[in-house]
Amino acid sequence: MYSTIFRIVLSCLLAVLMVGCTKKQQPVAEREESREAKRLLQGVWLDADTETAVFQMKGDTVFYADSTSMPAYFKVVDDTLYIGSSGSYYIEKQTEHLLWFKSPSGETSKFVKSDDQELGQLFVQAKPQILTLTEVLKRDTVVFYNNERYHIYIAINPTKYKVLRHTLNEDGLDVENVYYDNIIHLSIFHGSAQLFSRDFRKALYQKKVPDQVLTQSILNNMEYDKVDSQGFHFRSSVCVPDDASCYMVGHTVSFKGELTTQVLEY
Repeated sequence: MYSTIFRIVLSCLLAVLMVGCTKKQQPVAEREESREAKRLLQGVWLDADTETAVFQMKGDTVFYADSTSMPAYFKVVDDTLYIGSSGSYYIEKQTEHLLWFKSPSGETSKFVKSDDQELGQLFVQAKPQILTLTEVLKRDTVVFYNNERYHIYIAINPTKYKVLRHTLNEDGLDVENVYYDNIIHLSIFHGSAQLFSRDFRKALYQKKVPDQVLTQSILNNMEYDKVDSQGFHFRSSVCVPDDASCYMVGHTVSFKGELTTQVLEY
């Protein structure tokens, strides 16, 4: 009898624990939003120290005063503000006109809501500005090797392929900037005969550059380096815009027109 009662009690306890664990592990996306906290966020917010307009919360979207930053979806769950796909900020203090939150770096950012309706015009824009870091660039180089003349042609062409990069702005907010990638064309001629011709795209470097870097990088540049018995040597740079993260990749084109690629430095 006692063993039967014990099994029943144990089963009940396990059921309670399983329910508790399920609630504890419930994903953020499935948890209910704080509608009151979201209501309080509506409006234009200023940096508490400089009183400059930083962002506007409108509906479920945050708009930035910086014209290069993309608008992002936001929500509030429990005591955390979520912005975009990766930004999460613990709310330390929130009232109708006051917002303090802790940025991912651990610093507290402080904002005050503005009553100036005209400031909303700062956030009215049809489309965020997309940045092009490289203008159309063409290089012609003539080199000699073993008394033979070769003509090298490099063209860097900006495209409409978009590269998204997440950064923390000076206010501790995760913002998404958009840049245009490049395609680089390389041709090598021996007299009138074309020895090599190819368009280089960022995808070429998938096995050379880590994915987390490559997805936020652009194919920045290509330069001729030297010629020797192995062939013609070039250096390409794959870089995260406005960041120190940059891979230098070497290309060698043999006199038979064969291409080899290797990472030179990071």
